[in-house]
Amino acid sequence: MMANTSPTISDVETLQEVLQSAAKEKINVKTVATITKDFNGQDLTDFKTLLEAGAVGFSDDGIPLESSKVVKEAMEEAKKLNTFISLHEEDPGLNGILGFNENIAKEHFHICGATGVAEYAMIARDVMIAYATKAHVHIQHLSKEESVKVVEFAQGLGAQVTAEVAPQHFSKTEALLLTQGSNAKMNPPLRLESDRRAVIEGLKSGVITVIATDHAPHHADEKNVEDITKAPSGMTGLETSLSLGLTYLVEAGELSLMELLEKMTVNPAKLYNFEAGYLAENGPADITIFDAKADRLVDSHFASKAANSPFIGETLKGQVKYTICKGQIVYQN
Repeated sequence: MMANTSPTISDVETLQEVLQSAAKEKINVKTVATITKDFNGQDLTDFKTLLEAGAVGFSDDGIPLESSKVVKEAMEEAKKLNTFISLHEEDPGLNGILGFNENIAKEHFHICGATGVAEYAMIARDVMIAYATKAHVHIQHLSKEESVKVVEFAQGLGAQVTAEVAPQHFSKTEALLLTQGSNAKMNPPLRLESDRRAVIEGLKSGVITVIATDHAPHHADEKNVEDITKAPSGMTGLETSLSLGLTYLVEAGELSLMELLEKMTVNPAKLYNFEAGYLAENGPADITIFDAKADRLVDSHFASKAANSPFIGETLKGQVKYTICKGQIVYQN
């Protein structure tokens, strides 16, 4: 999980409190800590003590690091400790109102929205800092065609850069805002069809190795405001992630089932060095059993406390039948 709790996971005391609460759940929950104290963008947290206390990585989640100096210092510290940082990439100075791609923002909502250059310009800066420091950086939720190209370029130079995409960005475009309103408002925003195709090609080529949910639940009262520009960005993503992959990647002939599962299980486990993501005798008994061919009508009855999903009412592929954690059935449909 991300470190955007209240208070943020910026010190060992808060981390331990979160991990103690997580230990009561029926599934395994691990968390990163923040890169900077309380997301202030300036002062690094104590990476060493946080790792020793159980943090699995570092990210300032939805807050971009504007200072190149801080990014370099964070990468150098992470490299020294054999870990990595994950970055949310957008230059605030190049953006308007978040949650709206610049095209639909201008043409339909008559506002300045989130620009593509805000994303890929900051990615370009950070992957080159990673190249210079020989540190590992993970780029979160790519959404632009140019972003994929920048990551591919850095990887070609030998930079230790990995990247992820969220299911919504390989499934839908900015047009979803016109039918689903604030539930389709997210950050980074849904982009153009050319961008959707580009992230799919990135998955196919191996430039993008991880599919991550970018799960961002919000209360209905927060989303259902009269002025959509005032609604928070984000969608409930966890419970539709597998079905979106099965529908828009496997059923669409873009990836095989095993390639999808690799990007949702094997590769994330390798990235975070988890003992997970594989099946073997005496291995971890953490398994999801699902029917890949079954149709599923997405409704508002989520296990999450929030149901802010733009996919409600859509029929997708895939029905989860069982979730097994540590050999115990924790969910059955």
